Amino acid sequence: MNNTKATAKIFHKPNQAFEDFETNIPNPAADEIVVKITYTTICTSDLHTYYGRRNSPSPSILGHEIIGKIAKLGDSITSDYNGQPIGEGDLITWSVYAFSPENPMAKIGIPQKSPDLFKYGHQSILNGSPLSGGFATHCLLRGGSSVFKISNKLVPGEAAPLNCTHATIAGALRLAGDINGKNVLVFGAGMLGLSACSMSREIGAKNVYTIDINNDRLKNATSFGATETFSASLSDLDIENKLNNEKIDVVIDTTGNPKAMESGINLLSLGGIAIWVGAVYNAPKTQINAETVVRKIISIKGLHNYTPTDLGTAINFLASCHHKYPFKKLVGKEFPLKKLDEAFEAANSGKYYRIGINQDN
Repeated sequence: MNNTKATAKIFHKPNQAFEDFETNIPNPAADEIVVKITYTTICTSDLHTYYGRRNSPSPSILGHEIIGKIAKLGDSITSDYNGQPIGEGDLITWSVYAFSPENPMAKIGIPQKSPDLFKYGHQSILNGSPLSGGFATHCLLRGGSSVFKISNKLVPGEAAPLNCTHATIAGALRLAGDINGKNVLVFGAGMLGLSACSMSREIGAKNVYTIDINNDRLKNATSFGATETFSASLSDLDIENKLNNEKIDVVIDTTGNPKAMESGINLLSLGGIAIWVGAVYNAPKTQINAETVVRKIISIKGLHNYTPTDLGTAINFLASCHHKYPFKKLVGKEFPLKKLDEAFEAANSGKYYRIGINQDN
């Protein structure tokens, strides 16, 4: 491979084959980092973009669940977000966005909604961002990126989703507050749902219940901390009967399905909290009974992306629990970057939690 060139796969429009792309590997500015990407997983949101379920800038390099090794380090960077020293060759992950800490949104605690946000895997390469996504050999991290050094002991397939799946759930549980000794109901047993199950158990949830339409995924959820699972075909009354008088304190919806979100509100107990993280693309309107919300004193909180601190929480979770929960088995297949079209076909089949793009060579 030419050590001065980076290659990538370019997304132009839905259902069109990715285009091969080559550009020079840049020299980073003082506050930038050039990363040699080692592994990227195909997120569900990548599928939503590629198959036309949501709009995204193009031409672009998709992919944001990324890990990689520092190839070139800007002169002003000596440590990661936690203050750990970093240097060339270190394995890192980073928040899916770069932002200015001086932005008003950052100052009120929601940096992910800064108007000047730069999102990896969601930028047009025509706007001075030729290396900004995961389906490439290299990525240029801009100033304002929250970078974290991670352990080489993590299997690449389990580490790559850290800056999306696990960080999002860490943010959801932050919004839920103290769940020690409480009952949590998770809608959806995909990657987000499994992460919600295991992370909830690790921070002290009494019971974690999971609902999904897929029976195979429900069976798998028990390996990730689910106390009991329910089929989405059951009515709310059926589920209440199966709970054996256990109340639901927190609902986490990872599906974005209006019926699931409505069901979650119905199943919450007095003073319950609903956290919605799955509704990130167009869907039918959710019909909520306002009287139910008022009389049961229910709180509904939404989360889109997360804060850098949430990513730090997710990294600590996976570092301490990756032997306990089989996240490394959730990557069903791996492909080289040159076979990205085949990888997307496999990911869209619905057979796998994640497909990996392995470049660690």
